[in-house]
Amino acid sequence: MRINREIRVPRVRVIDKDGAQLGVLLTSEAIMRAEMAGLDLVEVSASADPPVCKIIDYGKFRYQLTKKEKESKKSQHQVKVKEVKLKPNTDDHDLQVKMRHAREFIEKGNKVRITCTFRGREMQHPEFGERVVRTFCEGLADIATEEAPAKLMGRSLSTVLAPGAKKKK
Repeated sequence: MRINREIRVPRVRVIDKDGAQLGVLLTSEAIMRAEMAGLDLVEVSASADPPVCKIIDYGKFRYQLTKKEKESKKSQHQVKVKEVKLKPNTDDHDLQVKMRHAREFIEKGNKVRITCTFRGREMQHPEFGERVVRTFCEGLADIATEEAPAKLMGRSLSTVLAPGAKKKK
């Protein structure tokens, strides 16, 4: 944002401190009016023709902008991707414990990546891993949706669950 003498265009549209339009003025005249009021001439919209400038207190203006930015950041929630690792021969009880942890992650609003890793000869039967991942996804189907079908990449089979229940058809 340019202020006062940094504004290099010959004419600007000026809005005074009360929000009333003063019209299109010479830049030097607009700066003089701002100085007489004890305020700054701040370029609000540089892309307009002619550029729009406001006669305001620049320090207060910057403070309000930073305050708005902080407020908008407060309301944002960053989604993290948590990971749950499985093996094709994971027992039922262990699967239930991992499912409970994944449920907590999803309820907090995070995504969960389910990774089933194959070792040695387990690679010859990837359907066992697919079955484990499928039961895991079905167990969380009431609170989560599968973003994409499970993919086998190298020695691991993975998929991502996102918060939000499936739509019933």
